[in-house]
Amino acid sequence: MLTNTSGFLSKCVLLVLLCLVSGSSQSFHEYCIVGAGPGGLQLGYFLKTSNRDYVIFERNNVSGSFFTKYPRHDMLISINKRNTGKTNKEFNLRHDWNSLISHDESLQVRHYSKVMFPHREVLVKYLGDYQRKLGINVQYNVDVHNIRKRSDTGLFSMEDQRGNAYSCKNVIIATGLQKEHVPQFRGVEYTIGYNDVSINPDDFEGKSVLIIGRGNSAFEVADRIYGATNVIHMIARSRVRLSWATHYVGDLRAVNNGLLDTYQLKSLDAVLEAPIEEAALVKTKQGKIKLVFSAGDMDENLFDNFAMRDDYDVVIRCTGWKFDDEVFHNSTKPERGQGRRKKFPKTLPTYESTNIPGLFFAGTNSHSVDFRKSAGGFIHGFRYTARTLYNYLEHRNHGVEWPSIKAPITELLDRILKRINEASGIYQMFQVLGDVILLKNNGREFEYLEEFPIMSLPKFHEITGKTAEKIIVVVLEYGANFSGPGNDVFRLNRATGEPSDAHQSNFLHPVFYYYETLPTEKDMKKKGSKTLPKPVHLHHIVEDFLTTWDAPLSHILPLRQFLERCIGTDMRKYFASSCFTLAMTHQTVPLMCQEKYMQGQGLVGTEALLLRARIASLL
Repeated sequence: MLTNTSGFLSKCVLLVLLCLVSGSSQSFHEYCIVGAGPGGLQLGYFLKTSNRDYVIFERNNVSGSFFTKYPRHDMLISINKRNTGKTNKEFNLRHDWNSLISHDESLQVRHYSKVMFPHREVLVKYLGDYQRKLGINVQYNVDVHNIRKRSDTGLFSMEDQRGNAYSCKNVIIATGLQKEHVPQFRGVEYTIGYNDVSINPDDFEGKSVLIIGRGNSAFEVADRIYGATNVIHMIARSRVRLSWATHYVGDLRAVNNGLLDTYQLKSLDAVLEAPIEEAALVKTKQGKIKLVFSAGDMDENLFDNFAMRDDYDVVIRCTGWKFDDEVFHNSTKPERGQGRRKKFPKTLPTYESTNIPGLFFAGTNSHSVDFRKSAGGFIHGFRYTARTLYNYLEHRNHGVEWPSIKAPITELLDRILKRINEASGIYQMFQVLGDVILLKNNGREFEYLEEFPIMSLPKFHEITGKTAEKIIVVVLEYGANFSGPGNDVFRLNRATGEPSDAHQSNFLHPVFYYYETLPTEKDMKKKGSKTLPKPVHLHHIVEDFLTTWDAPLSHILPLRQFLERCIGTDMRKYFASSCFTLAMTHQTVPLMCQEKYMQGQGLVGTEALLLRARIASLL
């Protein structure tokens, strides 16, 4: 009670200070989430489960307002796999890319649509139901701006469009990428943006179209209109990156890549790699649009076989979105990522801004941590990173240790097998979130933590509140050289089934890192392209066609031997009869017999045995 009272008094003092400084009253919340899309709602759900003081500000009148318009041609590209042959909810979430986490079984998108790739309006309805059924605190039609961190109180302040003032101890931005990225080049005014392009194929009947961009939105548009056009040409700086080759879900998905067929099968459509920023669009006398790469007149230095020498009727811009930082005061602008990550705010592995303490990011805004690596920019990824952020905030702000399970070491193998065969968080956020096993009491006990941000291992105690020495980190990984935009992921020797070749596995598979001391920040910087620094012991479980690692000889036996090497004790399981025989013939028995059969005391005493012992002592 003392801690709660102290926190309440501190809050009161801060409010008084704010009122004195500003001369007006402000609505205070411990957590202010900006944006009621899937990322904001997911974090709001977790905060609600702990009865934290939070509010979600949404500038529109519905949750997930982005999906009221996008994707423009209605079809989501997130998988709605309703049937897996299993009833385990956690396992099924591995293949449900649209649902958020909650305790309500009815709040699964599988109950809203039977289609593999649902209509965007299905997600809007689902998010609305998620908010209402779970009672998540959202204030709609509240457009906050001028977010700033006050140097006098350390709190954040902001106002809405009506002049109402708010102050918050922590701010979480979950607005998504809502600002269109518009490349700058001469003639850009002749283009139509993805957000404004017609979705009626008849408007492109008999027309020649140039699309600028190479992502899913560009191919989405092409796929919907190429039955009506004369020709579609597509131009972008980089080559086509197919998601099945890169294993990054944000790259081009098969459901949108029909134009690649008409290109490679010589049916007029084509794609070209060139930097659009070095080009220009000019209007011809006939009102057509011509693409040129010379700085002068449109015919100057133009080769007579220039690939895009024909004119176009329509030029469509499909160049993606970027983070909008206009809601911040100039004094509180978050840093941005470097290179391709520039469209995201730059964050620590705990999803906190690198330059503004107390400012966090959820949903797609948190994707800079795993951009082009894992699924953190999409619902099936950031529903777990939101939980990771929540667990961190619980410890940082309320002293609540990271959730864990403690058990005798004899139960460790079963626990690991359950996680690698069922867990959806480490499955979807591969190489980013991992399970951490703390070995305790000289290897006789363990403590198991789930979905820890593995890049933060050097700060393990600070983040979790737990002390660690000897640890095992469990992650799922693809093969080091398997994924890539030009790699042949369908080659005949793409997989191995030999346990002895497990380290050469290419498909997603469990990898175990054993450390006798936590890796340091220096170790993490030296790891290069590897997932984690070099451990004392490393173990790969061989990839599996069914992604099920429960084969006694191929999966379980090598894993058990690895654990025995780390812990230094026999991890085998014994029948009671075997334990009895060992107890009668050996001075020591395996740990499993000690803890499960003998319970450290030999034969368990019963009333009959005790009576016999007393009688024998009197004779």
